[in-house]
Amino acid sequence: MWLRLFGLFNVCLLIGCNSGGSSSDSSDNSSSWYTPSVGVTWQWQLQGTVNTSYDVTIYDIDLFDSSASLISTLQAQGRKVICYFSAGSYENWRSDAADFDSSDLGNDVEGWANEQWLNINSTSVRNIMLARLDLAQSKGCDGVEPDNVDGYVNSSGFSLTYNDQLSFNRFLANAAHSRGLAIGLKNDLDQIDDLVSYFDFAVNEQCFEYSECSTVVPFITAGKPVLNAEYLSTYVSSSSARASMCSSSISLGLSTLVLSEDLDDSLRYSCR
Repeated sequence: MWLRLFGLFNVCLLIGCNSGGSSSDSSDNSSSWYTPSVGVTWQWQLQGTVNTSYDVTIYDIDLFDSSASLISTLQAQGRKVICYFSAGSYENWRSDAADFDSSDLGNDVEGWANEQWLNINSTSVRNIMLARLDLAQSKGCDGVEPDNVDGYVNSSGFSLTYNDQLSFNRFLANAAHSRGLAIGLKNDLDQIDDLVSYFDFAVNEQCFEYSECSTVVPFITAGKPVLNAEYLSTYVSSSSARASMCSSSISLGLSTLVLSEDLDDSLRYSCR
């Protein structure tokens, strides 16, 4: 599941991040993992045979469906490879689906068949996510994009709090960095203020469609890119609407693509 699921509440634009502390409770960009730059070019494809022909810096592809040889091929072309996986939801078709305890599976994710929210406070769930990060490391990924890290504002079936989500998202960031992996914050707009110092970039969906792009500015201010995807049909059918949106995107420093919602490379326009 990769579409935006909820509206934004309590927007804040100040960067009051927790940047201090030991390596066990905070992250920074002073280590050896990949740290992309603002305005970086990218391609996002999670379904179908990956089209490797785009002249971009970053490819964001599925962790499970992408082979180590595909990743190394992209890297040999000078690309950085970000590997996508769902960190906050159970997908019953994944190769590690049997590793989850039934008690950790919550409500169905609205609009997504065979997918359920996870209890992110579960030690078992966290251990599975560590194994996924190990898989990303073993395949040679440069970074990861963990999805569904906003269960606390959805009907998950668990009593998840704001602080529960912060704990889980920081856990993912620190674990990724300890493996030499960059990590992106996916959507979760309400927590950007508390998480921007832990993550190396943001992946956002439809911020122009929902007039939320100003909320990701803390990443740009921190020198970290925002990889944005738009799906609105107007941006496909109207070149003038797309040009206007792209002009705003570049002014804000975002890296915006107009894509098919299926993320299958059937449609692609880049603002950069």
